[in-house]
Amino acid sequence: MSKLSQAIAEGDGISFIVEVSDSAGAKSAEAQGADGLAVITNANSVRMTSALPLLHLGHLFDAQGSASDAVVVKPDLAMWDEGHALGLECVVRVREPSELERVLRYFDPEVFLLSVPEDADDDPLAVLLDLLHDVPAGKLAIAELHDATPEDVSELERSGVDAVLVSHGALGALMPSDPPEV
Repeated sequence: MSKLSQAIAEGDGISFIVEVSDSAGAKSAEAQGADGLAVITNANSVRMTSALPLLHLGHLFDAQGSASDAVVVKPDLAMWDEGHALGLECVVRVREPSELERVLRYFDPEVFLLSVPEDADDDPLAVLLDLLHDVPAGKLAIAELHDATPEDVSELERSGVDAVLVSHGALGALMPSDPPEV
């Protein structure tokens, strides 16, 4: 089990993975109780600031040689194989039930990133919960909901989501007023 999977699976309740852009954001998210960090760029500077699990959201090429623990890949077997060859845990982003079905048929990821299609008109929470319905038991599910509300997080947790990927700005409203002691 990788560092990211372990952080998500071992925590009590739902875990928070916070998208940050720099080391200052990483320090702030960690101080607020984040369980993991996500970056598109600056993975190495964020790693120098924090030991939290680091999920790379950018291109697979950019994750190569970075300090990331895991990388988000499209539901594509070649990307899956390349990510593993780089020594990274692959988190497969799915946006549609057909993508999820294909992923389950051709390879067996441990972690799914459930995302809302960019052109979706439906309620984002409803889309994520619909995708979650088809994730097999025993797999880890991260819901990508950058502007999640406390009510959204409660519903995701009740439904069985293991973690939620949020923006740095949303984290403060989602965490208890007294962060857990380290």
